[in-house]
Amino acid sequence: MLGMALKLIVLALVTGLLTGAFFALLDIPIPAPPELPGLLGIVGIYLGYQLVQAVGVTVNVFELLGF
Repeated sequence: MLGMALKLIVLALVTGLLTGAFFALLDIPIPAPPELPGLLGIVGIYLGYQLVQAVGVTVNVFELLGF
């Protein structure tokens, strides 16, 4: 199981590196925050999502709005 996860992590990293290189080669801005605080914000969003999933608390927005 860990082997598959590691393969996915490496594949994601290589894909990101190639995509970043492609954007730099074409001299166009990357579709991600170019600064560390922005990148950490994305990490924070991911960690917050994982935390709520682990706790198991959800809210159905459509029910709250009456749909």
